Amino acid sequence: MGSSARSFLVLVALLCVVILPCHAKLSTKFYAKTCPKVATIVRSAMAQAVAKEPRMGASIIRLFFHDCFVNGCDASILLDDTPTFTGEKNAGANANSVRGYEVIDAIKAQVEAACRGVVSCADIVALASRDAVNLLGGPSWNVQLGRRDSRTASQSAANANLPGPGSSVASLVSAFAAKGLSPRDMTALSGAHTVGRARCLFFRGRIYTETNINATFAAARRQTCPQSGGNGNLAPFDDQTPDVFDNAYYRNLVAQRGLLHSDQELFNGGSQDKLVRKYSGNAGMFATDFAKAMVKMGGLMPAAGTPTEVRLNCRKVN
Repeated sequence: MGSSARSFLVLVALLCVVILPCHAKLSTKFYAKTCPKVATIVRSAMAQAVAKEPRMGASIIRLFFHDCFVNGCDASILLDDTPTFTGEKNAGANANSVRGYEVIDAIKAQVEAACRGVVSCADIVALASRDAVNLLGGPSWNVQLGRRDSRTASQSAANANLPGPGSSVASLVSAFAAKGLSPRDMTALSGAHTVGRARCLFFRGRIYTETNINATFAAARRQTCPQSGGNGNLAPFDDQTPDVFDNAYYRNLVAQRGLLHSDQELFNGGSQDKLVRKYSGNAGMFATDFAKAMVKMGGLMPAAGTPTEVRLNCRKVN
């Protein structure tokens, strides 16, 4: 090979490292040589965060979902707005709702101290979400790694792609299908609502106007969610085991104790009733399907041509 050809290949390699959209195939061993302790670092930091506040586990899982559903798992959700750039943090489904950014910042700082400029923020979020599930009592799985961080973000795409709490089962199936995820994937991933909290603003309509709801459950939720005011008041998705990752979410749906309209839609005489009933009685089936669906969702990549890099600070481009 001539010197000019070698120089060209070196240049291409450097551009891939810096900003060009070079999508490598994901691998569980991606950092085996360049940052072998990354999984241990993330796990340790997540264990501390969840011990301090169990709800943070659910928040990190949601952060991963809201990242992946908007132009792929590229950490675009982590970018702060600037005077010349509007990101995804203040999109309708994210503003005053998505949380855990500081936890990712803290993990990134520890990872950077061990392996500077090697591990993407997107991969940190993927690892952290797996650990969040497992630390709360749920399954574990091998996380595919090698994602890169987008140098851009889109508030309009976030507004358009993230399913809302008033979604019908048909619209949920459609939204997930648009990402290459099956109805079974959708119903399994919805089981993440076995942990976490929702704001009164998002379930008020369900507890005051819907009829397919357990009366005792509705009355209990009304105690902290008045018909006007109190929009930010929180209630657990699963009031039986709110901080344990189990299959109680599905048992709740069968009992008409789904907190959001979109939750109860999964068991309301529609296409997912049979699967919800299966999950409600088979925790192992749910855990297996959930882990598979998380790996599948974690494989969503940015569109070809998207400029990417490995950010040094998850909140801003290099």
